[in-house]
Amino acid sequence: MTVELRPSSTVPFADLVELFNSAYEGYLIPFRLDETIVRFMVDAYDLDVDDSRVAFSGGEAVGLGNLGLRGEDAWIGGVGVVASARRQGIGEELMRALHEQAHKRGVRDVWLEVIDRNESAYALYLKLGYRITREVEVWSLPAEAGDSTAREVPAEDAHARVRELRRDREPWQRADGTLANLDDLRGLVTDDGAAVFRVTSAVQVLQIEGGGAEDILRSLRGLGAVSVLNLPADDPAADAFRALGATPTVRQREMVLELNRG
Repeated sequence: MTVELRPSSTVPFADLVELFNSAYEGYLIPFRLDETIVRFMVDAYDLDVDDSRVAFSGGEAVGLGNLGLRGEDAWIGGVGVVASARRQGIGEELMRALHEQAHKRGVRDVWLEVIDRNESAYALYLKLGYRITREVEVWSLPAEAGDSTAREVPAEDAHARVRELRRDREPWQRADGTLANLDDLRGLVTDDGAAVFRVTSAVQVLQIEGGGAEDILRSLRGLGAVSVLNLPADDPAADAFRALGATPTVRQREMVLELNRG
């Protein structure tokens, strides 16, 4: 199959959204996005539509690859191919094109996450030179009223405390760069811990560090169902979720490709 790659910025946004859904049809975790969600992803995760790519064959869009850019770091924000064009190397071609764009932009590290059951994608990333950095998990905790000594504070105060306590880098979706793009953040603190969160249809934990994670989660679940994306498997907050009866809904491998190393 002959494929032409074009910048995503040359494709009408509504068409990009529909392509995103078509390219992920039959995915391990079914989902469907609308324009509001995709615009949120572009803005919050710094997806660069000029450096992202859409694959065309015979004049039809058959795949896409999203590239997030923040200084010397980049993130693969989704690569997918429509069902009729899969297993023909288009995904690999898109990945290599994203690497080329990242290299031109001076990126040193390209990050991604892959679901642990997605063995075909995992094999491709290994082929392209990625290595595993850690295992991460998606957690969900049902809403429930309960007592808590956690105190709500301005988000910037909680974030400052999180930065003081931070043990490791945050995944892209919850990194400081993402928080800087959001204006609806809230904060909680305990005597030796802190969390930054936002409330939409659920309570989204963006960053959580230090002691008192279980107390923080008890407070948050009083606001609604609680979720957190890509929490490292060995993070103390994972133990707090588990202690409150939660189990991971998704397990992923975080991976990195090193570029521009001379």
